[in-house]
Amino acid sequence: MLVLFTDTDTDITPKAAKEYGYHLISMPYSIDGVTTYPYEDFEEFDAHAFYDQLRGGVLPKTSAISAESYKKYFEPHFKNGDDILYVHFSRAMTATFDAMDAAVKELKEKYPERSFYTIDTKGITLGSLNIVFEVGDLYKAGKTVDEILEWAKTEVDKFAVYFFADDLKFFKASGRVSGLAGTMGTLLGIRPIIFMNSEGKMVNIGKEKGRTKALTRLISFVEELGEDIDKHRVLVGHSDAPALADEAVRLLKEKFGNDLKIEIFDVNPTAGSHCGPSTVGISFHAKHR
Repeated sequence: MLVLFTDTDTDITPKAAKEYGYHLISMPYSIDGVTTYPYEDFEEFDAHAFYDQLRGGVLPKTSAISAESYKKYFEPHFKNGDDILYVHFSRAMTATFDAMDAAVKELKEKYPERSFYTIDTKGITLGSLNIVFEVGDLYKAGKTVDEILEWAKTEVDKFAVYFFADDLKFFKASGRVSGLAGTMGTLLGIRPIIFMNSEGKMVNIGKEKGRTKALTRLISFVEELGEDIDKHRVLVGHSDAPALADEAVRLLKEKFGNDLKIEIFDVNPTAGSHCGPSTVGISFHAKHR
């Protein structure tokens, strides 16, 4: 039997994970030396409370999980005779997958007949979530692992995500976005426009003054790059900015029709530790990223 895994950095909730048959790996964050594992240390994510902490000056830290942790997630399934397909956030953004590789190598020596497959979404949060859902659809439709992996070869790079950051101090602290100009700052009302490239890295590709113009810029990318928009989900993610997320939905439906398959999601706290509050993004099926 093939067992699906994904991680909390993809924004998936336990409810959605259960619906698609995913087992969930929790990616931690720490505040004042206290480490929290999403959906293991709490059942529901209180996005407003978390991002209000960040607005109040808290700067969380994130860390990789250990090889031992990966073994605890995977070994019961290998022992049960199952193979694993792990659909995960971008390998290019973290060293945690080095620990995963070490764990899987050790487990494969113990269970040589078992297979372990991965799909690198080359994204994080809603960009990954779109792919996680698509893979889940294929899995529920009875597709084989080979068919799913073949789909991923071309389709992973066709799920784009564009977003803007509201407070640069979080991205500057994380160092995970290339091309951020030091002169950009929230005092000037400047919002950098960022996307996930085909290498799975976050890149700043422009700036807009004010949230309204930044949101309009995001919509323009959907218009320019969108492909088969009506046949795929359009996901809007936000870090405690519900009014902006609702406005994004309104603008998207205005452009593409009310039948657009669109959903809104909270950005998970681990990824949100890097982007900060009031970030808004859109993920959609595209000609290319």
